[in-house]
Amino acid sequence: MTEALIDAVDAEGDDEADREAVEHEREEIREFIKGLSPDDIKSGNWFTKLIAHALSSYTDKVDWRYFQERYEGVPADAIVDQRIKMAARYAALEGGLSAGAYTAAIVATLGSLGGASPATVPAAVATVMVDVAFITRLQLRLAYDISVLYRVPLDLSDPDDMWKLIRVAFTIKSGEVVREGVVKAVPVFVRPVIKRFYSKAVLTAAKGLPFVGKFLLQRNVIKIGIPVVGVPLAVVLNRYTTLLAGRHAQAVFRNEARVIELAEGLSKRSQHPQLMLWVAWLVIAANQKMADDEALLMRHLVRLVREQHEMVDEQLAHLVDIDPAEVWRRLDAEPGDLSDLLDVADRVATVDGAVNARESTVISELRDRCRPA
Repeated sequence: MTEALIDAVDAEGDDEADREAVEHEREEIREFIKGLSPDDIKSGNWFTKLIAHALSSYTDKVDWRYFQERYEGVPADAIVDQRIKMAARYAALEGGLSAGAYTAAIVATLGSLGGASPATVPAAVATVMVDVAFITRLQLRLAYDISVLYRVPLDLSDPDDMWKLIRVAFTIKSGEVVREGVVKAVPVFVRPVIKRFYSKAVLTAAKGLPFVGKFLLQRNVIKIGIPVVGVPLAVVLNRYTTLLAGRHAQAVFRNEARVIELAEGLSKRSQHPQLMLWVAWLVIAANQKMADDEALLMRHLVRLVREQHEMVDEQLAHLVDIDPAEVWRRLDAEPGDLSDLLDVADRVATVDGAVNARESTVISELRDRCRPA
């Protein structure tokens, strides 16, 4: 079992440059850990401090231009794929370096955070926290890189955007999604451990950043909680959780980029931007249950109409229930060719999947009312 796990990681070879990079980053993290108090670790406040440490200067340097200079002309998907693989490689190397320091006494003491707090075991604190903080920073920056590569705007001074990045980076509230993907994403012998790692991946925004710190520390201790296989388990768990986190971030931000691209195309081509918003909202409201992609599309459509057409529809903004008769009245009052609105309706209806019966009814009525040129 032990040899199989190590071989799974070593299959790609051991790049000395990668190892040096990992050791350099571990040294940075070690200096960061030295500045933490025992209370920071026990309370989870280490995570709040790590965010500032990990993202403040990094986000100033890493933007779309940063990647363009290094990968000019390369599609985003290709760059994202390489960065995920590189991050997974770094995570595996770091796991081997950290796990080698876990003694039998540390494993016995820290087998579960439900028992003694790591802050009461000084010998274990630095070892555990360097490992956890390294992987935390790596996955946080990876998710941020992916958002930049897909040109999904994140304002990390905005609490909502910051929480979004955290949720995506650590697959929070997506445990079920991640566990579904595990079956195809990792080798059979690793699946039970990965499933256990994600078994309680549910966290609410109300708990705050220190609670995220507690959550991440508890989740990561699994890698040293199983005697004998601690070293290879830490290597493999670091690698595959980073790989899965990267794939999850890719799925989330790529999908959002798709929706933004759709919104930009609709706004750019629209001859009737105000009517476009009413038609889009009518189609979205038809099913009486709004999907996340529909809400995202509507938000970007409103933003783009405001920015590109300098138009804000206050009546629509204050609307609670949309009345189809009001939309039909607006269409009937508009002269000329309205066929561009049919394309809007079709594309809005499919943003979250196949067109359903209620959406189809709205589109059929719209087709009867829109006059071709």
